[in-house]
Amino acid sequence: MGTLVLGSYILVWPIVSLAVLGVIVGATCRDYLCARREGRDVV
Repeated sequence: MGTLVLGSYILVWPIVSLAVLGVIVGATCRDYLCARREGRDVV
């Protein structure tokens, strides 16, 4: 039982990291497209 819990805990972290990375990349792309539409610089 302990091995199953520990294995699940270790395998969840790549999924959580991928979700966070997806949110960051999505927000960056949305900001870039919005700035491009309005004729502004991103930085």
